[in-house]
Amino acid sequence: MIVIVCPGQGSQTPGFLDPWLTESSFRDQLTGISDAVGMDLVAHGTVSDADTIRDTAVAQPLIVSAGLLTLSALLADGRRERVGGIAGHSVGELTAAAGAGVLSETDAVAFVRERGAAMARAAAEAQTGMSAVIGADETELLARLDELVLSPANYNGGGQIVVAGAVDALAQLAENPPARARVIP
Repeated sequence: MIVIVCPGQGSQTPGFLDPWLTESSFRDQLTGISDAVGMDLVAHGTVSDADTIRDTAVAQPLIVSAGLLTLSALLADGRRERVGGIAGHSVGELTAAAGAGVLSETDAVAFVRERGAAMARAAAEAQTGMSAVIGADETELLARLDELVLSPANYNGGGQIVVAGAVDALAQLAENPPARARVIP
């Protein structure tokens, strides 16, 4: 049995789709998705810089599309019948929905493009952000978040909690983290 977990935003790096797109079938698949949603995902996956692909309006459709390419490879040659489950983390839930056949590839990416654009617009209204906190005592971290008026956004497990709020408060947390904690902006 195969169980698939699709990643969320943050797993993208500049040029990460270069190796995939040497295969014409993957390049054709991504070009088709790009054409359908009106975004050049081939360029974003190969030549766009880190700042460009960090923008949630670009990152979300790019991550979902990369996941769809991966699913195409993984589920080829009769392996689909061996899949016992598919899930996703955050935006990866939409990749999982497409992988499960709930959404078509283009519907998933079109939806996530709108989702990412809406989130980017909302983020532009106030200087907010998110940081991952690793290794903190949860009780101590939550008390520190209250002091700084920050909120836990995701409990990622493995001692990692993503926190959200005003960028100045996130900077204060990074400068003075709880004991044994590491803050990753």
